Order: sequence, then structure tokens, then C-alpha cells
Amino acid sequence: MAKMTNAYDLPARKVIHTVGPKYAVKYHTAAENALSHCYRSCLELLIENGLESIAMGCIYTEAKNYPREPAAHVAIRTVRRFLEKQKGKITAVVFCTTTSSDTEIYKRLLPLYFPRDKKEEEIASLKLPADVGDENGETIIDERKIRIKPLPAGSAINKSAAPAPVDIPFSDSGLTRSRNSFKLDSYLDPAFMSLIKDPDLRRKEQLEKSVQANKGFNWAKLVGFGDLGGPPLSAAEDYSLHSRYLAKANSLNLSEIAEMKIIYRGGVDSEGRPVMVVVGAHFLLRCLDLERFILYVVKEFEPLIQKPYSIVYFHSAASLQVQPDLGFMKRLQQILGRKHQRNLHAIYVLHPTLGLRTAILALQLFVDGEVWKKVIYVDRLVQLFRYVPREQLTIPDFVFQHDLEVNGGKGIIIDPRTKHVYQRPSGIGGTRIRQVNSSVTMVQET
Repeated sequence: MAKMTNAYDLPARKVIHTVGPKYAVKYHTAAENALSHCYRSCLELLIENGLESIAMGCIYTEAKNYPREPAAHVAIRTVRRFLEKQKGKITAVVFCTTTSSDTEIYKRLLPLYFPRDKKEEEIASLKLPADVGDENGETIIDERKIRIKPLPAGSAINKSAAPAPVDIPFSDSGLTRSRNSFKLDSYLDPAFMSLIKDPDLRRKEQLEKSVQANKGFNWAKLVGFGDLGGPPLSAAEDYSLHSRYLAKANSLNLSEIAEMKIIYRGGVDSEGRPVMVVVGAHFLLRCLDLERFILYVVKEFEPLIQKPYSIVYFHSAASLQVQPDLGFMKRLQQILGRKHQRNLHAIYVLHPTLGLRTAILALQLFVDGEVWKKVIYVDRLVQLFRYVPREQLTIPDFVFQHDLEVNGGKGIIIDPRTKHVYQRPSGIGGTRIRQVNSSVTMVQET
């Protein structure tokens, strides 16, 4: 609920108070509807007190674990629904944000719910989530809806005996139900409502896509590529899948995955794009919970995929470990979503093997040619530094050692960050690492 008080010395006529809900993945729908009611109650008090404009902060808070982007969707769509019914009584609604991340989210989402031209309207039809709420902006649960359809043709019921329908007014909302109709299209914006697809039709299409994708012999599993079947996701399904994983990832402690250093943030590449580093040798499939790993990947990639970014993948010594199949890679790519595909600039693969090149070719042919054609193979570390400066990367020692072993004893690599000199001795033996310092020179055999 919301309550109103005087503003006293504040530069406003009134102040409206409300309390945002706590968030838990288990009660996702309840939290969404409670948050929607918070915004709607504030707007209702505005109308009741004859006021015409309101400035609203983010009612959801990080302290209550509410994920930012899904909450922004709820806030904006609730305001949109309310304005559809009361637009003549409100002159301005201002969304106030206090962080740059919230500001970016609102800049991106507002044109979806309030398109200003035909182009933004077309984009909204592609990017809006499948559920844009009911007439109040609350979440719709298909299984709980009552759908009334016409009687089948040839029914034995005597239609002439049916009583004439009577117009029944809604409660004091001033809305009337049209004759022979249980829909609310008469007062909701038809252009906005047309974005909601009938749930039965949507599920029928999903079933048909799934059946079509699973037809025929599954050769991919036979050759060890994993399950590459399944229908492609629509834009709404893609967004919904990513949002669910992101919300769950933000509610969990995934520190044990972070400690494995499989993926971590780097600096920026030579053109200023942020870099994500992936270390293949740290991917220990036998002792890794893949579902929790996916959640960690979604959480770590989320800040990067909003803008163009690059990936550096160290395949050094990774061929010694069991690697995930192509089916897993396809699923991970679907969960990361279209923003990942669109904003990914390049994947720099260091020390690629023949097996890895074959797997990436299969990914290009059978999973996503657009993303995997952005792979750039790099055989030497010094070549990688042309794309990503050394000072922008944290590189494990074994990567330097592997580089010398693979490329022979021709080169000496001096790490400008740690002042290590990596060189291969002329005789038989391991890599020699020398610590260079102004006062001490230390030689250690590895």
C-alpha cells in the first residue's frame, strides 16, 4: 500500500510513501505483482488527491535482492497500463535513478513501452518480453487464466433458447464490458495489446517447432557433439530465458566458481572494448557443477554484453582436460541471449589445436555462424598483444611456458607486468624463469 503526507520544506506539494517487496526466486511472481501494486497505489493516490505529476524513485532496492532489469520492466509497464486508463488526468511521470546502471536500463527499456516513432514501435514488437502484464501491469499466469471460447460448430444446444446477454458494468472503474465479449480491448490500447500472443497458440507453435527440430536421425549425438536439436528461440523467449537465469544468479553465492578462475574480467583491448578472459585448462569438467557454472557466466557477462566487447580464450594445455560438447555451448549461447551475439566483437583463441579448430568449425556450421565466425586464431602470445595490450591481461604462468614449448626455443618473452623473463634453455630441460630486479637476479628451474 501507499500513504501520502505533506511535503513540508521539500520542493513538492505532497510526499507518497510505499515499501518495496523482498525478492526470492521461489516467489518471483508474487514479488513482481507486489512491486506492480506499489507503483499503482502511488499513482492512484496521485489521482485521488487531484495532483497531476509525480517523480518516482526505484522502489525496488538491492538490499532486498530485487534484480534491477526485471524490476524496471515491472515499473515501466505498470505506469504504461495506468496511463492508458488515466492519461487525461496526469501530465508527467518522472523516473528518478541514482546509479548509472539504472539510468542505462531505463534509457534502453523506456522506448519499448513508450515508442516515439514507427521504428521504435517495430523494435518494441521484437524485444518486449512475452508477458507484458494484464490490464494493471501484473504478471499473467497462463495456467490460472479462464479462457471462454465459442461453442463448437454443430452443437445440439438450441441457440435461440439462450437468454440475451446483458451489459454488466465493472466496479467503480467506469468501464463497461462490451456485448458478448470478455476481453478488455475496448479500453486498452489495441496496438500495445496486440503484442500479447494467445498462450494456446504460442504453446502450439513451440510444440510444432520442437517436433520439427527433432525429426530425423540425431547424428550430432552419435558423433559426440551433444544435443544440437531444439527449436530456435523467439526474441521474447530469448529475453525471458536470460532474465530467469540472471535473477537466479544474482540471488546465489557462486564464490566457489569464481575461485576456479575459469573466467574473469580483463582490461580493454587495443580499441577500448572491455575484455573477458577464459582459461580452458581451469575448466575441470569432472568436478564442476555445470548449472552453477552457467549461472556464474551469465552474472559475469551481464555488465559486458550491454556494449561491444571481446573475449580472450587461453587454450594452452586445455586439450589435457575433458571439454564440454557442442550441445552445452549452444545452450550457453542461448542463455546469454541476443545482446551477447550482437555486441561480441571478436574471440581471440590462443594456442588453438586441430581438435579445437574442428569444434569451432562445427559450431559455425551447426550452432551459430554469426558468432563463431568472429573467432581469430592466435598462435603466439606476442601476436595476442597486438589485439589486447599485455598490461590489460592477467595471464597464468603456464600460458607463457606453454607458448615456449609449442613455438620452440626461438623466443624470449619478458612480461612487462611482473618483470619475469620466460625463455627456453638451449639444452635439454624445462623452461627457465628469471626474476629481473634492479638489485637481485634470481634464476629458478621449473
